[in-house]
Amino acid sequence: MKKFNLHIPHNSIRFKLISGVIIVMIPLITLLIYNNFYAIDVIHNQVAESNKNMMSLYMGQIDAGLDNIDSYLNRLLVSDQNLQILQYTTDENQYNIAEYSLSERISKDVTLSKNIDTIFVYPTAKQILVQSYNSGTTDYERSSVSDYLSNLFIRNKDSVEIYNKGWYVEKINEQYYLFRIMKYDDIYVGAWVSMKKLLIPLRLINLGENGASLLVNSDGQVMLSSNKIEDKNIELNKSLENYYLTGTNNQYMVIGEKSSKGDFSLVAVVPNEKILEKLPLLQKIVTYIAITSVLLVPLCLLFVRKNVLIPLNKLLKAMKRIKNGDIDTRINPEKTSVEFLTVNETFNKMMDEIKHLRISVYEERINKQKIELEQLKLQINPHFFMNSLNIIYNLAKMKDFKLIQEMTVCLVNYFRYIFNTNSMLVPIKDELEHIRNYLRIQEMRFPNQFTYKINVPYNLLYIFIPQLMIQTFVENTIKYAFSMESAIELLINIDLIEKESDKYIKIIVKDTGKGFSQEILKVLNSGNMVIDDNGKHIGIWNIKRRLELLYSGGAKIKFYNADSQGAVVEIILPKL
Repeated sequence: MKKFNLHIPHNSIRFKLISGVIIVMIPLITLLIYNNFYAIDVIHNQVAESNKNMMSLYMGQIDAGLDNIDSYLNRLLVSDQNLQILQYTTDENQYNIAEYSLSERISKDVTLSKNIDTIFVYPTAKQILVQSYNSGTTDYERSSVSDYLSNLFIRNKDSVEIYNKGWYVEKINEQYYLFRIMKYDDIYVGAWVSMKKLLIPLRLINLGENGASLLVNSDGQVMLSSNKIEDKNIELNKSLENYYLTGTNNQYMVIGEKSSKGDFSLVAVVPNEKILEKLPLLQKIVTYIAITSVLLVPLCLLFVRKNVLIPLNKLLKAMKRIKNGDIDTRINPEKTSVEFLTVNETFNKMMDEIKHLRISVYEERINKQKIELEQLKLQINPHFFMNSLNIIYNLAKMKDFKLIQEMTVCLVNYFRYIFNTNSMLVPIKDELEHIRNYLRIQEMRFPNQFTYKINVPYNLLYIFIPQLMIQTFVENTIKYAFSMESAIELLINIDLIEKESDKYIKIIVKDTGKGFSQEILKVLNSGNMVIDDNGKHIGIWNIKRRLELLYSGGAKIKFYNADSQGAVVEIILPKL
C-alpha cells in the first residue's frame, strides 16, 4: 500500500503554494466575517440611536407634562384662598362654600389638562378628601386611589416624607399610578396619573411583532407594557446610558430613557429579528461566499498538484538520483503542460550529453585537483603580498628605516619558509617561529588590534608535524575573526596526550572572534569543502587530505565554538 509523505519542506514550492493560498484565503474569509459583524454592529447603533432619540422625545414630553402639573399645584397652594378657609374656618356654611368653590376650580382645571387624571385636596383639620377626576378614569380606580390617599394621609399626618418624594410610583390593585403631593401648612394638594395614560402614545410605535414599549420602575420591574413579551430572561435593571442586548441568546435590544421627574423609566425592547430583518440575505451571501472559498481551496490545491507539483516532483526525483551518481536517469515522456514537456526533453538531452562527457570531465577534474594540491604550499595570497608592500611604502615615506628593515626581514623569512618544498614535515619549533614571524607582519599592519599567546612544552618543540598546518588556521583567524572594531586574542596550545600505549600531539588554535556559523561548522566537521560566494576554500580541505595521506586516518580535526566566545580548532596527531 502506497504511503503518503505528509512532511513538506518549508522551502519547497508545494509548501509555498499551499501557504500562499491559505494566506490569501484566510484574510478574505476573515474580512467577510468581520464585515458581517461590523454591519450588524452598525445597524444596532443606528437603530439604538433612532429609538434613543424617540424615547428621549417621549420622555421629554412626559416630564414636561409632569412639570406643568408641579407648576399648577404650586400656584394652587399659593393663590387659592379657599384652601385657607378649609383649613381654619369653624363656620360650616363658610366651609361648604369654600369647598364648593375649590371643587369647581379644580374640576375646571382638570378638564382642561390632558396630563392629569385627578387633582385632590386634603385639609388635615377636616380630614375630608376633595377630588376632581378627568374623563377616562373608572369608578373602581377612583375608589381604590381615594382609599389609598385617605389611609396615606392618616398614617403620615406629621411626616414630611410623602410631600418631599416628588413624583413617585405606587402599585394599587395590580395597577401602577404616578403621584405628586405638596403641602402648605396643614393643607395637602396633589395629583395622580395612571401609567396607562403615559403609555398610550407609545402603542403607536412599531417595534415589531415581538417588541414592546415599557414603563419600568427604578428596580427594573415592568409596570406597563404595550405588548406581551414571552422571553423571561430580559434584564431591565441595567444602565440606560447606552443600548444593550439581553434575553435568550441576546435576541432583544433594550433602549431607554430615565425620567427626570420621577423614579421610572421609559424602555423600548426591540427584537433582533426586527432590527436585522434585511440583514439575513446579506448574511446568507457572506456565508455562501465563505463556504465556497473554503471548498475552492482543496480544489485549487488539487489542480496545482496535478498540473504543477507532480511534474515538478518527477523532475526533482530524477535530479536527486543524478545527485547520488545515477547518470542514466531519464524522465519518461507523459502528457503534461507544454512547459514541462520542454523541460523534460531538455533534461533528457542534457543528461545524454553529460554521460558522454563524464569520463573526460572527471579526469580533467582529477588532474586539476592534483595541480591545486601541489601548488597550495607555493600559493601566495596576493592581498597579503600587496598589503605588505604598501606598508613598506608608507614606512619609507615616513623614513622609518628601522621598521622597513624589520618588515623586509619578516617578509624574506615568510616567503623562504613557504617556498621550502623539500620536506612535508617540519619541527614544531620551525612552524611556531614562522607563525610568530607572520603575526609580527600582521602587528605592523594592524597595531594594537590583536594579541597572541603560544603555549608549548619544551620537550615537544622538535616533534615533527606537517608544514604550514598550524599556519593555515592562524591565517584563517586573521582573515575571518579579525575586526577593526575590537581587539581579538589568538591562543595556540600544544600538549602531549597519552592513551594507553599510544601518544598523541594535541594542538588547539583558538580565537576570541565571533566564531563559526552553524552552517560552516556542519560543513567543516562533515569533511566537505567550504564553498561560499567567494568560491571554494581548499585550505582546510587540503590539510585534511594531507593528514589522511601522512597518518593513514590516524589524525583528526574537530571544529567548534568556545563556550565564551570565538572559534576553536582541535587537531589530534599521532606522535611520530
